[in-house]
Amino acid sequence: MDAIEKAIRNALEKGNDDDRAFRERVYRSAFAALDRALQANPGVTVEVAIKRRKAIQAKITEIESEFLPAVPDVSPQAERDAPAVELAAGAAPSVETGQGTASPAVTIDGPAPPATDAPRSRVLPVVPDIMPDAAPSGVPDIDMSAPASAEAAAEVAPDRDERRIRGRRLPLTAIFLTVTLLAAIGIGLFFAVQTGVFKTQAQLDTGPPEAPPTVEDDDFTPADGANAPAKPGTADQSRDWINVFSPTDPTHVAAPSDAKAEVMKDDTGPFLRIQSGASGSAISFDVGQGVLEKLAGKHAVFDIVARAEDGKDTQISVDCNFGELGDCGRKRYAVGQQRNEYLFDVQFPNKRPGSAGTIAINSDFDKQGKAVIIYEIRASIEQ
Repeated sequence: MDAIEKAIRNALEKGNDDDRAFRERVYRSAFAALDRALQANPGVTVEVAIKRRKAIQAKITEIESEFLPAVPDVSPQAERDAPAVELAAGAAPSVETGQGTASPAVTIDGPAPPATDAPRSRVLPVVPDIMPDAAPSGVPDIDMSAPASAEAAAEVAPDRDERRIRGRRLPLTAIFLTVTLLAAIGIGLFFAVQTGVFKTQAQLDTGPPEAPPTVEDDDFTPADGANAPAKPGTADQSRDWINVFSPTDPTHVAAPSDAKAEVMKDDTGPFLRIQSGASGSAISFDVGQGVLEKLAGKHAVFDIVARAEDGKDTQISVDCNFGELGDCGRKRYAVGQQRNEYLFDVQFPNKRPGSAGTIAINSDFDKQGKAVIIYEIRASIEQ
């Protein structure tokens, strides 16, 4: 006895199975249970669902035939001559469809059954393929969650196999992503080697010396060691320098009212002592239009040769205004008591300057009144 037959017979045993109406409700409950089982399992295909409904219909037909009266065996001729007899309303169940319309009554061809013990044969009733919207009330629950038969179970198996195949696709995806990532890393390493990213510092230090450290904002803190200002003589003396300022011609220097600029001289030679005011105002040094014309369209390096007063290390800030050629951004340097060179570079656009420019120097960024000694300001063109 398979699961369908066992479930239906158990439900019939819980009530009056001689009552045709009760049996009909049990059959409807079986179809409703199948409907719920199919809806709970979206992996079941349409073909499997049809087979499961046909299996239930076959079992209901087989079970219902046991409640029909037997008829005597008749010859083919007698069957043709005998009138068709329609069973009474209580003889066989009529099953309603999901839309509420009743199916045709079960009809049996042959004579009325005699009340004798003569050999008898059974005629199976016709049960339509129905699927009620809901299970009728007052009927024991029937569980159709399991496959209707071994054949139905075999039909469902391919869906489970497909899920297992989808599960096996995941490692393949991971392998593909891993191979792609490794290929990208390999390509990146190849280009890094080609562009010289992994060259040693000795291989890279073939260009001109770097300028002293500068920053673009006000959070700069001077540091010793690698970030210390360049040592005296760092600038390449073989360059073709263009003079921007010399203390022998202080007429190109402008100091605000609370700032000072004085030409002085000691054993190191002539120099300009500048001291910013309490407002932090800067002293301006003219950059002639002729100088800017030479630098237009070029990559230029500016060199400020300076030192702090004895015992008064300071921080200076440098700003530039080159008119149509732009500026140099804000630079800051830690200036010690030794004569030193403070360099910065500017890439000038290829334009004709319409006027002269300026380089403004604040001698004490901390506004403590410290002074700076300026020996000269010069520029050169990078080759």
